[in-house]
Amino acid sequence: MRGETDGIRCARQLAGRYQRPHLSTGLKERLGMQRIIYMAASLVLVVGVSSCGEGGNLGEGEPTGTLAVSLTEAAGTPEEQLGESIFFDENLSIEQNQSCASCHGPEVGWTGPISDINAAGAVYEGSIAGRFGNRKPPSAAYATLSPIFHLEKKGLFVGGNFWDGRATGEKLGNPAADQAQGPFLNPVEQGLPDNACVVYRVCNPVVPADYPAGFEQVWGAGTCDIIWPADLDQSCATKGSTVSLSDEDRARVNADYDLIALSIETYEASSEVNAFTSKYDAFLAKAVDFTKEEKKGLNLFKGKGKCSKCHVLGQGPKDPPLFTDFTFDNLGVPRNPDNPWYTQSAFNPDGFDWVDKGLGGFLATQLDYAAYAEENLGKQKVPTLRNVDKRPSPDFVKAFTHNGYFKSLWQVVHFYNTRDVKPTCDDPFTTVEDALAQDCWPEPEVDENVNTSELGDLKLSAEEEEALVTFMKTLSDGFDIAAP
Repeated sequence: MRGETDGIRCARQLAGRYQRPHLSTGLKERLGMQRIIYMAASLVLVVGVSSCGEGGNLGEGEPTGTLAVSLTEAAGTPEEQLGESIFFDENLSIEQNQSCASCHGPEVGWTGPISDINAAGAVYEGSIAGRFGNRKPPSAAYATLSPIFHLEKKGLFVGGNFWDGRATGEKLGNPAADQAQGPFLNPVEQGLPDNACVVYRVCNPVVPADYPAGFEQVWGAGTCDIIWPADLDQSCATKGSTVSLSDEDRARVNADYDLIALSIETYEASSEVNAFTSKYDAFLAKAVDFTKEEKKGLNLFKGKGKCSKCHVLGQGPKDPPLFTDFTFDNLGVPRNPDNPWYTQSAFNPDGFDWVDKGLGGFLATQLDYAAYAEENLGKQKVPTLRNVDKRPSPDFVKAFTHNGYFKSLWQVVHFYNTRDVKPTCDDPFTTVEDALAQDCWPEPEVDENVNTSELGDLKLSAEEEEALVTFMKTLSDGFDIAAP
């Protein structure tokens, strides 16, 4: 077995070599190829290949042996099935009661699936009762198409996942894969104390029938050959514990944990999650026409409403629009007074004085980017608008923006239109319902770097606001062209 250091070096060299010929393809195809490359290359860590020379230097020939097969099979159905099994497995949490889908439900566009939570703090409780994070769940749909986090020449940060971009994609080759490793071990989310607990439960599912494609079936025989300690179950049920493993088994666990994240990312990149089946897609394909109101909303979206400046429509002739430019922005969103994070004293010593610094907070922790932190305070990731209004019923409440302050699309549009026109509410912790009743808006949570050039005083009429909402409702996947 090749050592981990050489294996990583070989994997990255393989990835670089096989990405270059595909840089001229469309976005969707290019990132799909990148995903296949990194999934296959990660096998270097656990099964070895013969296409890298001594010290991890890339040979001149094509990949041979196991890796050559992997490049062909990595995007197959078993890999997606494995990722789906992991995504929906509640046993991958400390109390065996929370899965990825608990916060990213398909019926609501792969974001928060509980109406009552969305109607209030919009932040979801973790596996351990009483523990909450600080932001609402972003959508997992189309997240795989975000580029690796980077600074563009224009001075804008682009890419990554999570609202603050901290899942950069630098580790595993795609931000969605990097992101997938976070919640399992986050004490306010799935809360497992050690990545070995995740690996053990994926290799040895609590309900084997839930894994029609097993981990070793997908990633190769021997990938689960780990000597587990007798007290493993106790360790995995104990906050803050560490599973005792040999150095060799710990290296295998770490490699398997990367493959688990890549499996999730592959499922998230599948047509089940990135469906491109909205009415808008049917409209682009000329399979259906828009109503007069929908056309009006589309024109406003591209023009007076300035929406398409960030939620871009054009990606290229081969690429369907993603409705995001993957940048970051401070929209001047107020605090959500119902955010349970304010009362999480064990994790948030600042209490109600806590401020979400967004991208700026993440940059401040990065040596290469710390100098840019101040000018990016308060900025959050521009989300895709695909599935923005997808819901199981008309009375289901969805939450919007990073902290879930807004409870309807119309409220968001109205805020964009009138933020700089209405007076400031007296109480910075005013709910959106009370703000609308008082005809005011609370001050921004972060008042630095607020975008005033593209929103705040759009001078839209009430009818134009409604038309924009009507258009955005055409972005929900699952459109049935045969339905009346």
